[in-house]
Amino acid sequence: MTYGPAEFAAEYDVSRETLRRLTAYDAVLLDWSARHNLIARSTIEDRWDRHYRDSAQLFALIPEKAATLVDLGSGAGFPGLVLAAMGAERGLKVSLVESVGKKAAFLAAAAEAMRLSNLEVIPQRIESITISPPDVVTARALAQIEKLLGYAHEIADEKTVLIFPKGQDVEAELTAAAKSWHISVEKRPSVTSPGSTILVIRNLRPKAAQRPARTRRP
Repeated sequence: MTYGPAEFAAEYDVSRETLRRLTAYDAVLLDWSARHNLIARSTIEDRWDRHYRDSAQLFALIPEKAATLVDLGSGAGFPGLVLAAMGAERGLKVSLVESVGKKAAFLAAAAEAMRLSNLEVIPQRIESITISPPDVVTARALAQIEKLLGYAHEIADEKTVLIFPKGQDVEAELTAAAKSWHISVEKRPSVTSPGSTILVIRNLRPKAAQRPARTRRP
C-alpha cells in the first residue's frame, strides 16, 4: 500500500492544520524538485515514507519542555520543516541552518507556503552561526557523528539534547567519536529503515581541549 498524507496523519495523529502545512510543503518540494536536486529522484514517489515519516518519528523524542530546536544542514527541510510543522501548535521555535543559497531559498519558500511563524532560516555555514544554546539540535544525513558533535558543541550547552538519525555504520561512528567526546547515548530503532538507529545524545563534553567557544548571541 502506498504511504501518503492520509497514512501519515493517521500514524502521527496530527491536526488538520498540521497536515495542511505539510501538504503545502510537499507542493513546494515537488515544484522545486523539478528544477533543483533537493531529494534523490528515486525517492520522490515514496517521499511520504522515506522523508516525511522518517523525519516525523523524531518528534516524540523531543523533550516536552523544549522551546527551541536547531536543524543543521537542513537541505530539503528534513527533518527541520516537518518538526516545525508538528511543533507549531505547542510553540516550538525552529531554526534551519543551510549555507547553500538555492536550498536556503527553497526553505524560505516552503516556510512561507506553510504559514509558519515559529521558524527562521539561517543561510550561513554551520561553523559561522552565532545563536543562543537551543534545547534540541537535529541533523539528518549531514556528517559522521564525530563531526556532528563538533558542530553541536559550538552552539549547545550542557542541557541541549542532540537527535541524530544514523545508518548501519552507527557503531563504528560512535567508536570514532568516543576518542574525542564524552556523551550519554540512547539508541532507538528507526521505524522507516531496518538496521538504522536514532541517537538521542546528552551531556556532550570534549575529552581534549577544544578551541575557545565563540561569543554567543544573547
